Amino acid sequence: MPLLENGQIIQDTWQIAVEDTPLPAGDVLVPLARLSEGLGRNEEARLGVVLNSADEIEALREALPRLDLVVLSFPVFRDGRPFTQARALREHLHFKGEIRAGGHILPDQYEFLLRCGVTTVSLPEGVDLSVWQHAHEAFTVAYQPSILNEQPEGFAFRRRLA
Repeated sequence: MPLLENGQIIQDTWQIAVEDTPLPAGDVLVPLARLSEGLGRNEEARLGVVLNSADEIEALREALPRLDLVVLSFPVFRDGRPFTQARALREHLHFKGEIRAGGHILPDQYEFLLRCGVTTVSLPEGVDLSVWQHAHEAFTVAYQPSILNEQPEGFAFRRRLA
């Protein structure tokens, strides 16, 4: 699957751990249930974890310093829990690594994902990249605070009018 980072396609170098098989060598993504196994590896390779929307972010607190990537899975586009998970990773747990969104995501959600702390989005094969690039460039003002280093143009707009 192609990865989208800041509106551009990048190469995905991560391997996904398959259930009931040994962890592959190199950079590997493990489900939360296999995180302790991944942390126990004696390799210098990078480690990432895949979370479902129902998983608690707090379960990663101790492991976060050793993780390079957290993948947040959207089961359906209307499930907003991964947005909250991304925000909690950045603001409460101070995670500095890559946060990837995967699953059922719409292009209209792309800019909101970035504002919550997501750095990459896993896209389905054959997707029209121009739709995602347009979604990235279409929004120039936001009304909610962001983890991005930007001037809040719309946040608390009513207070500025008073």
